[in-house]
Amino acid sequence: MLNVGSLNEGIVLDHIKAGKCMQIYKYLGLEKLDCQVAIIKNARSDKMGRKDIIKIEGPLDLVDLDILGFIDHDITVNIIKDGEICAKKKLELPHVIKNVLTCKNPRCISTIEQGLDQIFILTDEEKEIYRCKYCEEKFS
Repeated sequence: MLNVGSLNEGIVLDHIKAGKCMQIYKYLGLEKLDCQVAIIKNARSDKMGRKDIIKIEGPLDLVDLDILGFIDHDITVNIIKDGEICAKKKLELPHVIKNVLTCKNPRCISTIEQGLDQIFILTDEEKEIYRCKYCEEKFS
């Protein structure tokens, strides 16, 4: 059995769909942080069969919950203080995503103008469809 040490203070991202942890690692920019990060891939789960887990040592402000909600809003975010879970955060699909996605439309102003923010808006919550704010190109 694999044993990864417990956190005194930090965040545990649990119930990540198996295989998605490296995508989350990249989107959150965890490689740029100067803290301990533990990645557990394909952990056994009674609920999901297999899952990924990410443990991050440090305060909650290290993690952008909107990015997590976009990637997978079923992820459980456990806040750890003094070695115990003190809170759980429920993620939701963000209504606006800024500077995470890029528009693929070569004629979009966000592609042409270098300093312009890449903004995507949730247009269909049921189908989880995001569209570019400027040209309404669907993100895929």
